[in-house]
Amino acid sequence: MRTAPPDLPGTSTTDSPIDRALSLLLAGERDAALRWSAAIVEQEDAVPSALILTCRLLADAGRTEAAIEGFKLGLRRAIDSGNLPLAVAAVADLRTLGVDTSELLDDVAAAFCAGSSRLTELPPPPPPLPSFDQLQPLSSFLTGPALLSKATQIVHEASGKYEAGENIALFAPLPLFSSLEKGGLRALVSVFEMITVPAGHEVICQGAEGAEAYIVARGELEVRKAVGGDGAEVDAAAEPTTLARLGNGALFGEMALVSRAPRAASVFACRPSILLVARRDALEAVAEIRPDVGVQLAAHCRRRMVANLVRTSPVLLNVAQEQRPLLVDLLETRVFEKGEKLIDEGHDTSGLHLIASGEVAIIGHESGEPFVISTLGVGAVVGEVALVLRRKANADVVAVRPTVTLHLPRDQFMDLVRAHPAILLSLYLMAIERDEETSSVLATATTNITEDYVLI
Repeated sequence: MRTAPPDLPGTSTTDSPIDRALSLLLAGERDAALRWSAAIVEQEDAVPSALILTCRLLADAGRTEAAIEGFKLGLRRAIDSGNLPLAVAAVADLRTLGVDTSELLDDVAAAFCAGSSRLTELPPPPPPLPSFDQLQPLSSFLTGPALLSKATQIVHEASGKYEAGENIALFAPLPLFSSLEKGGLRALVSVFEMITVPAGHEVICQGAEGAEAYIVARGELEVRKAVGGDGAEVDAAAEPTTLARLGNGALFGEMALVSRAPRAASVFACRPSILLVARRDALEAVAEIRPDVGVQLAAHCRRRMVANLVRTSPVLLNVAQEQRPLLVDLLETRVFEKGEKLIDEGHDTSGLHLIASGEVAIIGHESGEPFVISTLGVGAVVGEVALVLRRKANADVVAVRPTVTLHLPRDQFMDLVRAHPAILLSLYLMAIERDEETSSVLATATTNITEDYVLI
């Protein structure tokens, strides 16, 4: 079995010769970048990112035939490493050279789709990591045509070595992607485009409206949240909180696929990174043609929302980790624009809302005029008073800004509490507390009206 390369999904990269090569490319130092990337391929030809970078430089220099050969090798190496995004990046490069990539996309989809013979539930042994401690770039005496010829030779030899070896490697299924049939996966990955960003680049800005989702093909990024986000004015003097590090294979920004809510955090590149990006309208077009893709994207977003909320939501804390997938199947994603009602006073609620993104206001009425009782943000639950106490809603719940909720329909509620009785107790206590608070505020408002009337 072929030794798998180090560009594995879920792994971060350290400062390396590939980082240097990417930085030089982004700075316009193409000869220097090629010396580094080709040297990597010469020493370790199983690193797909180095192959792809080398061939990008060869293509820019007019060595199209060598670039195509190397991109196809980089694609196969990326598949062998289980790095779907990097394989798609290689396809994107080939497309820019005028290559018909239909069969290549078929190969990528066939390797990673549900039921693929390349997928294994047993984790494969970790590949030996190549050591680049002593690596030096190709000689600086190599310039112009001589450097291009040397890089072409290295790529050709790497391709020959691959063809002479065994070409089968197994890898673990990928979240979302490996749940799709071949046709659906092919349609999904075909709408992603490739971009390369330098270290320090802000890919996503907190508070901005987003319409794109991203996948890390190679690199590392950091998710940071500024103090005072979620609709409040950001405190520019405060240090942002680091929420996560994103490595190869990570999908981020997907909340933009279900909502126009502002970005909840910023994402910065920690080192030069290769990313895939797809816009909401392109993904919606795919989902329209392939409903199975839309279903899986929605389920993936729900799983991510549940995973993000589980540490703060009292409802989710009462569900054991192994049973949360069953809960995800019961929940529906609901999107509310600013000013739209989630719950209408005096009416039955449609179910329970767990706020995943955005903010809502609890609105009471005083002499027919609305006033804010309280505001609730991410992790809060609304609708539990009417649902648990089995009565009409005693206040409006209105989206203060674009808001996404995980909605548990009324007819699914009993199924949930039968399976998880602790949830009923938790919701009952929350409902009693919320009802007392709301009733107290409403009573105070009524008393104030009466006193004002007497004084008049």
